[in-house]
Amino acid sequence: MSTQPLEPRPLEPQPLEPQPLEPRPLEPRPLEPRPLEPPALDAPAPGITAPGAPGPVLPEQRRIKLGGTTREEVLTMLGAGTGSLALDWLLYERVLPFSGAFGFLLCWYALFLGTYALAGRLQWDALTVRERLATAVAWSSGLLLFAVILEQLGFVALRGLNAARHVNFFTETMRTTAPLSPITSGGCVHAVVGSLEQLGLATLFSVPLGVLTAVFLVEAGATRRGARLVKPVRVLVEAMTALPSIVAGLFVLGVVILTLGAEKSGFAASLALTVMMTPIVTRAAEVVVRLVPGTLKEASYALGASQWRTVWHVVLPTARPGLTTAVVLGMARGVGETSPVLLTAGFTTRLNFDPLHGNQASLPLFIWNYVKQPYPEMVARAFAGGLTLMFVVLVLFVTARVLGRPRTAADRPTRRSRGTARTAAAGAARPSAAPRPALARTATVHTATARPAAAPRPALAVENR
Repeated sequence: MSTQPLEPRPLEPQPLEPQPLEPRPLEPRPLEPRPLEPPALDAPAPGITAPGAPGPVLPEQRRIKLGGTTREEVLTMLGAGTGSLALDWLLYERVLPFSGAFGFLLCWYALFLGTYALAGRLQWDALTVRERLATAVAWSSGLLLFAVILEQLGFVALRGLNAARHVNFFTETMRTTAPLSPITSGGCVHAVVGSLEQLGLATLFSVPLGVLTAVFLVEAGATRRGARLVKPVRVLVEAMTALPSIVAGLFVLGVVILTLGAEKSGFAASLALTVMMTPIVTRAAEVVVRLVPGTLKEASYALGASQWRTVWHVVLPTARPGLTTAVVLGMARGVGETSPVLLTAGFTTRLNFDPLHGNQASLPLFIWNYVKQPYPEMVARAFAGGLTLMFVVLVLFVTARVLGRPRTAADRPTRRSRGTARTAAAGAARPSAAPRPALARTATVHTATARPAAAPRPALAVENR
């Protein structure tokens, strides 16, 4: 059977005949009315879960209670302290060739922190351990500072109690007291008077100067023209802040005493203290004045106040508590200075109330002059003078705090309260008028009541109008 190959046949294209489209009529569909449903008032907004509907499941969060003291914390701290003390003793006494009480306490503190952190990590998470460790460091630092202050006060009081327990120490001078005189002779009243006068004059000079300089640095530094003058003043203030006290004393000695011919006195010592206190007051006051809100000053300017009235009535009253702190810092800088007072005021055992003439003693000079003597009574007087200086400084600081505390709304007298007080005072000073008789008042009332009412106008007259 033979196979013949298939020959391909060419495809003949067939023409497409267009078919006409038959238009179909559109049939209108009747609209079915749907009743409008009022929206529910309590329907939640989109994206918000309804109160009753189940919301997304959030992972459970564990609350961490910061602060407070628990039993576990106390026991952990006691165990860490005991274990670190034993380990420190073993290292100092048996292993390492160390000695000295300061090194022993320092190593004990470091071992305590490490042991406390490791013991806490076994029972708390990392965040709680860091929080408890920071609390331990803060409390231990505060207790350390408090212990140092108590140690200093106790040491000075113990050494000076032999002289401070006698009344004559606060009422007499050292004019008639010899090195071998009994402890019941002599006192420090001349040094107390000198310190108060010198510190008072220095505060009177330095506080206005420092506050004005701070206001200048803040107000003038805000303008382009004033910024050129602010920069050298700021550099000078920063340089004077680190000025040694002996340099201030030498400056006043060379300029005021040797050049101008003034004598050594309390006034010259107050000038030296002013040089020391002014930069301290300026730096502290500048920070306080800069913290006054700008909206207060803008409101004052909007009411038509000038710049100096804004500073005097808005800026300074607002910064009053901070300015008091600046004054306290300045007084703390100048009350204990010895070298500038020694160069400018000298030393004397007499009582001198005049700060302009004659040498004048102060408590720092009193302490420095008698603590170096080899007599136990004189050393006791020096330590009693140090105790007196602490008491004077405490009184000055408390007074400054009381005077500079912020005034509340109850402390500020209002215009109505002033008017009420003025009226009450005038009424108390004016003699009381005789009361009118009751019969006259009654008759007046009855007369007003018995007065006949006006007859109504006739209606005809109204119609004619």
